[in-house]
Amino acid sequence: MSLWGIDLGGTKIEGAILSESDPGSVQHRLRRETGGANGYDHVVGQVVAVVRDLEAASGVPCPPVIGIGTPGAVDPTLGALKNSNTTCLNGRPLREDLARALGREVRLANDANCFALAEATLGAAAGAEVVMGLILGTGVGGGLVVQGKVINGHHGIAGEWGHNPICGEDQPCYCGRRGCVETVIAGPSLERFYRSISGVELQLPDIVGNARSGDAHGLATIQRLREKFGEAIAAVINILDPDAIVIGGGVGNLDELYDDETRAGIRRFLFNPSLETRILRPRLGDSAGVFGAAVLGRD
Repeated sequence: MSLWGIDLGGTKIEGAILSESDPGSVQHRLRRETGGANGYDHVVGQVVAVVRDLEAASGVPCPPVIGIGTPGAVDPTLGALKNSNTTCLNGRPLREDLARALGREVRLANDANCFALAEATLGAAAGAEVVMGLILGTGVGGGLVVQGKVINGHHGIAGEWGHNPICGEDQPCYCGRRGCVETVIAGPSLERFYRSISGVELQLPDIVGNARSGDAHGLATIQRLREKFGEAIAAVINILDPDAIVIGGGVGNLDELYDDETRAGIRRFLFNPSLETRILRPRLGDSAGVFGAAVLGRD
């Protein structure tokens, strides 16, 4: 039997069919626009349309279980989606409505969990027992996988390290709190810091290029990333002690996050004399979300 997954994103919905015997092998893959501005019912209809497109492409019906990655997370108490940037989904029983529309069991996980699951089972951290998958880009999020299973947590927020506070930081966050990790080391936050010290507005790739050319403001911005990332991720390691951490997202592409200087910064905050945790680049690229969703359907 094949594995079917849907990655429900803010702008596009991607569906894929993977081989169960070789989950890294894609049999079919296609996309439709999400159309969140058209409302909740439209988005549900678009997910169903992607499944029907996959059925047409493959010539076989959807299996009894399908995995779907979503923005936001399911509230375990209410059964409704929360914290989604596709706001029409918030407060709605998405899993139940999709299961009813598809006539199939639906397993939901947020997009960061799907990223972590894919990299823990098929990607850079395959075979590791405890894996933390980080999303470090426009926002900051994460997912936790233990022995190949997503850990959702009692509130459905396991892995959400982006909304832990960083000491001494006070920047307001969209979540209503101040000084969250996301307000300090997300891409826009680093760009804001560079602008505050240089008076010049640049995008992060240009700031990094300036730093590598010796620009003092660029170097200060990269140093801030190293220090604050070290503090933030050391707290995660102190609590979970994962075997591996995989970093996705645009900021996660920076070489500086993987070098000895950054590892030394993590050790400053670590409750251990050495840092043995593997910190890895992702292997699956933009396939991770839909691959992880498909793996949700595997027994």
